[in-house]
Amino acid sequence: MRTVIPPSYEISSGTLEELRRLVREDVADVALIFKALSDPLRIAILRALNVRDLCVCVFLDLTDMKYSLMSYHLKQLKDAKLVDYNKNGKFLVYHLTELGRKVLAVVEELKSSMVR
Repeated sequence: MRTVIPPSYEISSGTLEELRRLVREDVADVALIFKALSDPLRIAILRALNVRDLCVCVFLDLTDMKYSLMSYHLKQLKDAKLVDYNKNGKFLVYHLTELGRKVLAVVEELKSSMVR
């Protein structure tokens, strides 16, 4: 059942149509980015990749984490298009994508704003 906006609430039909369009718009790709950023470890991974491209083995050494769990975190970042990897021999070497660099810049700006 659809609720009706009471006539006493003033909102133009143009504004209402714009709001309907915004609410219906598919933003699943943006939500995927926020999901990827919801874990502090994944933000740390992005920050590390901002220093240089890294093999999974470095992340395992830094975190003392099992490969399967690290693989899960890297997949979340890859699915959000924040990181990608190249195969270098038997190594998977991860790097930030252009989107990953942009998102990390926003994260760093937020972080510095919160410290002030």
